[in-house]
Amino acid sequence: MLIQSHSVAEQHVASRIRDSLAAQEGLLDPDRLAGVVAAAALITRAMREGGKVLLFGNGGSAADAEHIAAEFLGRYLMERRPLPAVALTDTGATVTAIGNDYGFEDIFSRQVLGLGKPGDVAVGISTSGTSANVLAGVAAARSAGMHTIGLTGGDGGRLRDMVDVCLIVPSDHTPHIQEGHTLVAHLMCELVERDLATSRFARAS
Repeated sequence: MLIQSHSVAEQHVASRIRDSLAAQEGLLDPDRLAGVVAAAALITRAMREGGKVLLFGNGGSAADAEHIAAEFLGRYLMERRPLPAVALTDTGATVTAIGNDYGFEDIFSRQVLGLGKPGDVAVGISTSGTSANVLAGVAAARSAGMHTIGLTGGDGGRLRDMVDVCLIVPSDHTPHIQEGHTLVAHLMCELVERDLATSRFARAS
């Protein structure tokens, strides 16, 4: 009985892996590839011009935002100076103060308006494309003259039509969307890091 249970579990694991690979292979679509390159170009241009990246999302997407910011501020593949990026969930005091005084929907928009400036890039991450506070953060970024990038899945939700570049992982399964977001984020980091390799931002101190 135990052997049979292991066999069923292994089959389930294999099925999930195949589904995840299928979602990531969907990113090979030419339009999706072009989107990754366009998103990286937006970030590269902003950083060259003295701008920064603000990233935000909820739950696993908050972790993704912090992951991406860490790759820029630390290093991805190259030894270099830190690149300017801020994850808006890194400060619990700020998030809880805004949530308590104004509302959870405002936790990103107020930070975007306080920290962002024209030419910066806002990256909103929502697997459904419908998270109210992410949409509010993107709307605030647009009103402030910032460039906007969305990471989402499914049909893109409302986020798809609100951003300059929308990177949609072709899946309706939240874990596979998040796995695709990690791949997309790493690709963006690699392209930005490579393109800035000879600039004053990326030379190692």
